[in-house]
Amino acid sequence: MYEDFHAVDRWTKKRVHGIYQALIVAIATRHADAVDIKFLVDGHPVWVALPHPAWVEYQYRTGKVITDPLAVEIAGHYLKTALESGEGLGREMYSLTVAETLRHIEELKLEIESQAIATNGSGS
Repeated sequence: MYEDFHAVDRWTKKRVHGIYQALIVAIATRHADAVDIKFLVDGHPVWVALPHPAWVEYQYRTGKVITDPLAVEIAGHYLKTALESGEGLGREMYSLTVAETLRHIEELKLEIESQAIATNGSGS
C-alpha cells in the first residue's frame, strides 16, 4: 500500500511519487532510539523516524509486534498524510512520537478493513 504511493502536495498541488528504499536501525547511524525508514519522494531522500518505544507500547497494548513491513507501511502512511496535509516537500527528516506512530497503525488498520469490506461487498 505505502511502499510505493502517489500523493498531491497540498501547497504546490504537484503530484509526487514516494517509494520505499531502506530501513535502518538509527542507533547505529545517529545514536537515536528509533528506526529510520528511507523513501525517495520524486527522487529526493526523505526519512521517517519511528521511535523504538512505539514497538514496546504496541506489543503491550495488542500482544502483536511491529514487523519491518508494518513499519514501512506506518512510515509511508505518515509521509503521504504529511505531504497531503501541507507538512510538505522539502523536509528530509520526519520524527514521529509514540502516539503518532500508534495513531498511524490504527488508521492503517481502518483502511485495510475498509478495503476488505469493499472488496467482499463488491463480489456479492
